[in-house]
Amino acid sequence: MPALHTEVTASRRHLSPWLAWASDGSAAALAGFVRESRERWGRRERFEYGIWSPERGATLLGGVGLMARIGPGGLEIGYWVGERHTRQGVATRGTAALAAAAFALPGVERLEIHHDEANLASSRVPAALGFRRVGVFPRAAAAAPGETGRDVRWRMRADEFPASAAAAMARAR
Repeated sequence: MPALHTEVTASRRHLSPWLAWASDGSAAALAGFVRESRERWGRRERFEYGIWSPERGATLLGGVGLMARIGPGGLEIGYWVGERHTRQGVATRGTAALAAAAFALPGVERLEIHHDEANLASSRVPAALGFRRVGVFPRAAAAAPGETGRDVRWRMRADEFPASAAAAMARAR
């Protein structure tokens, strides 16, 4: 957890508009995020992974996760990247690898990426990987300070994955 605390603290201004758990930036808030992630992993609801760089001294670059909250046959992918590591393809490569792993699971028919309409940087990831933009949908409440309460949703079906940029990127690792 020290690496998570270091990266989120250094990236607080960058992350806090979009991630409620990063807004506080305190060790207690991050410990709560980690605790909740472990509990949800145990309930098979959410699976969070760190994105690490062995070339940079085992530096934590960001995270990517699968969430079982879009109904049967579907998983949602979420991601974040520390401010020092943006615009380097970290989220795109991490999402491609996780998409390949997700579609290898039994029963996964579709993946979705949801991001706030105002978070333009997040839209570049699904667009680059071949996800289709489904539309913009209202969300019950904004969870983080920069959110508008309107989600852009992107989708990829299992039968679309093999010919996608996401599959090509996952194979190239």
